Amino acid sequence: MSGLLSGRRVLVTGAAGRIGLVATRHLTELGALVTAMEIAGHDELKADRIVIGDTRSEDDVAKALDGVDTVVHLAALAHPSAGTPYEVYTTNVVSTFNVLAQAGAAGIKRAVVASSINAFGVPFNPADIRPAYYPLDEKIPADVADWYSLSKQNDENTCRMAWRRWGIDVVAFRFPHVNSAEVLERVANGFVEDPAPGVREGWSYLDTRDAAYAIELGLTAKLSGAHVFFAAASTTNAPYETEALLDKYAPGVPRLRRFVGREVPIDLTAIRTVLGFQARHELDLPTKTLET
Repeated sequence: MSGLLSGRRVLVTGAAGRIGLVATRHLTELGALVTAMEIAGHDELKADRIVIGDTRSEDDVAKALDGVDTVVHLAALAHPSAGTPYEVYTTNVVSTFNVLAQAGAAGIKRAVVASSINAFGVPFNPADIRPAYYPLDEKIPADVADWYSLSKQNDENTCRMAWRRWGIDVVAFRFPHVNSAEVLERVANGFVEDPAPGVREGWSYLDTRDAAYAIELGLTAKLSGAHVFFAAASTTNAPYETEALLDKYAPGVPRLRRFVGREVPIDLTAIRTVLGFQARHELDLPTKTLET
């Protein structure tokens, strides 16, 4: 797959972020010429070209898009508390529209966008609710009650609009909690005592290296249109059988199928079938007996 990106100019926005740093390094190792766009400098950011700018600025984005073949849009305020509600919502939706609209109008043919598992609204919802069913999938009904989740839902709408308007093919990933192996292991250790906080996300996670790998596949896959994929490890980050977890923490939620062992209750059929994605860095956890 690396040959498909060798010598290609890729713009990565939010390049100094948690996913951005790893993705920029990964794409560079594949032979891509990376233009890294970031709001401020970063000591660990290594790229062929670095543009300091704001993804909400038409001029800054136009400068960053110069000579670009494909786009990876990661820049965002990535939590409801990352700013005021106005700041989080407007930063995210304006940035995504600005990047995709300019890329599409410039004739760029492919973009990858970081959406979020929160696009369906349940994980950050202040109401005491559960998903409509398990496994979560790309068609699950949304119940949005926060500005970050709303921004990600609207980013996915922007992806569809950009494809229809300009013909730019877009892959949007609904990422769960993405982090380093060390941080993911700490979260898993916390779930030994209390797995309850993970129920709305199905105890899903993704190693940052696998997020970068998914981005690679999103840039190189033979597809057309605007696509949304859940991207997650195939196992949960809780050391208990998934069926036992759902019995205890989501007893009234319908299950569309059974889950084997620590199988994540997210339907990964789409990303596996269309992109050939399979996480390569998963947590090696023992399977304990969950007290009822």
